[in-house]
Amino acid sequence: MLLTRILTAVVCIPAVFSCIFLGNIPFYLMMFIVSFFCVYEYLNISKKYNPHRTLSLVSAVLFFLFLQFFNNCPINKVSFSAIVIALTFFIKEVFGKSPKFSVERIAISFFGTFFIPLSLIHMVYLRNLYGGMEIIFFIFLVVWVLDTAAYAFGFMCGKHKLAQYVSPKKTVEGAIAGVIFGVLTAFICRTFFMKDVLSVHSSLILGFIIAVAGQFSDLAESLIKRDGDIKDSGKAIPGHGGFFDRFDSYIFAAPAVYYVLKFLE
Repeated sequence: MLLTRILTAVVCIPAVFSCIFLGNIPFYLMMFIVSFFCVYEYLNISKKYNPHRTLSLVSAVLFFLFLQFFNNCPINKVSFSAIVIALTFFIKEVFGKSPKFSVERIAISFFGTFFIPLSLIHMVYLRNLYGGMEIIFFIFLVVWVLDTAAYAFGFMCGKHKLAQYVSPKKTVEGAIAGVIFGVLTAFICRTFFMKDVLSVHSSLILGFIIAVAGQFSDLAESLIKRDGDIKDSGKAIPGHGGFFDRFDSYIFAAPAVYYVLKFLE
């Protein structure tokens, strides 16, 4: 298992870094693939609710494309998309054969189709900002370090459960360590390659936000998996589980960083 994880990392990390460095279409395609498989795995996790799998995946793909390539659209893209997606699922149910549990199916299908692509498209929005390449590297590094620190300190000295019924192994001590090391990593990143992009206080604020939002995103995904009674979201990434497992930290962190940066401007 360890060898598989290492080999996967050797292949995937350079590929991810290359997409971040190139930006534009390569990075968009990377996040498009990530979004697609996250929705796919979410639907698998939620299979007991019998969601509209094919319709959800098609809607998620179109939604992700719409959010990126219709920037000059005179309407509110998010509101318009939400209405269209919801309407699509209602039409499916109204003209279906079994109205029982229809609201449940609509809700579960809509949530994955709408929320996951909407969250992850913010990684693309961040890459398109001034200093976007540095910002994305910054987010990835902060998340990787805080995850490692939270796990290590939680394992070594964790005594108080953070969310016992959702993720029993996560501890308050680990979460605090994650925040501390996340903020420290943010400061180091700013010192070495982000002086022209972020001020010191902005880097510290963003480090704190990523550490908190990233860890909560992980708990949110754990909640979904706990409801589905599974350990890993999938097996698409050998030795590392699924795409949803690997990119869950960005579900809330990416939008939070984007809007804080907009506010700080």
